[in-house]
Amino acid sequence: MESQIGRIDTPTQADTTPHAEPSRGFFSWYRDITPNERRTFWSCKVGYALDAMDTQFLSFVIPTLIATWGISRADAGFIGTATLLTSAAGGWVAGILSDRIGRVRTLQLTILWFAFFTFLCGLAQNYEQLLIARALMGFGFGGEWTAGAVLIGEAIRARDRGKAVGMVQAGWAIGWGLSALLYALVFSLLPAETAWRALFLIGLLPAVFVIVLRRMVKEPEVYTEHKAREARQDQERASFAEIFSPKLLSVTLRAALLTTGAQGGYYAITTWLPTFLKTERGLTVLGTGGYLAMVIVGSYIGYVTSAYLTDRIGRKRNFILFAIGSMAIALAYTHIPVNDTVMLLLGFPLGFFASGIFAGMGAFLTELFPTRVRGSGQGFCYNVGRAIGAFFPFLIGQVSQQMTLGHAIGIFAAAAYGVLILAALTLPETRGKQLEA
Repeated sequence: MESQIGRIDTPTQADTTPHAEPSRGFFSWYRDITPNERRTFWSCKVGYALDAMDTQFLSFVIPTLIATWGISRADAGFIGTATLLTSAAGGWVAGILSDRIGRVRTLQLTILWFAFFTFLCGLAQNYEQLLIARALMGFGFGGEWTAGAVLIGEAIRARDRGKAVGMVQAGWAIGWGLSALLYALVFSLLPAETAWRALFLIGLLPAVFVIVLRRMVKEPEVYTEHKAREARQDQERASFAEIFSPKLLSVTLRAALLTTGAQGGYYAITTWLPTFLKTERGLTVLGTGGYLAMVIVGSYIGYVTSAYLTDRIGRKRNFILFAIGSMAIALAYTHIPVNDTVMLLLGFPLGFFASGIFAGMGAFLTELFPTRVRGSGQGFCYNVGRAIGAFFPFLIGQVSQQMTLGHAIGIFAAAAYGVLILAALTLPETRGKQLEA
């Protein structure tokens, strides 16, 4: 077992050759990639943006649903929890499918899935129907991340993989901003009781994007070569259980801890901070478009910065840097007296660190697993982290009954990012790793 794990932890030749060195200049890497790689890059980035757009619609219409249907905050919150849990299951399934039927085809299926069920949310006649439609939408939402991350991770050369995958991840902030703009537009044109439905109905538009995917994006060469060799040698099909084999078990568990720390910390901060700052600090800036814009801009710049740093300083150091920054911003929010002006400014580093930490995740998970089970490994690790992290908001709510909400947020955020740092320290550095066919 030790020798097998050692093969994974040993740096590849690409780690020490000039080919593995980061490209000079912010955009020189993009000029160097092939037309097919560019099409793959933009397809995955747009797919992430559309995924985020459909996903974020719910956060904007919750007040309208509470007023229109008379549901409680707990009912509204349960819709979000159900979406996260089903998205975790969807990510696992999409990972397995991407190893079986291909990265591009799985991406197409997941986009069609979340677009269709977002559309159905707009037709819901009661809370129960909305809950079911939204939970099913989450299945595709989680699957799209996995399929897209594996696809772009395999399509881009080793020296630029971190930048490309991180820039694709930045599409999430674009979709978030787009959902906010559409919300403002639709609710200014229609009465609230109609506008929330129209917003969800717009969510069907990403389905049109699948036509582009079918025509312009090809499977990564490393994947097609592997499948061809598998057919020639009449090899047995890859099994999801292989990620728990002696060869991969240690990496799988440590990678799952890494993603649990990142997502647990993110949910701990973003779920409860608005409530803490509004109820215990009495701040009003949180409800303004300016504060939301500051967080979204910070998120995008955080994604881009992290994307470059993960190739420049390495995957592990980048995770640790952003984890420390996220812990610091959580402590600043919960322990330093601030006014509305300072809180508005703090929205930028909140988005920068809490979101930016995810930019290096796709490339790192791509490099940790062999092509045969890359989708399965990546899908499992990222989404088990999402499933466990989804319980952090609930646990903070329970613990806050015994202590202040600010202390509860700080404890869980620190614990989550501490787990991430420990996992990062024990995992191998994979920057510049060549993917085997």
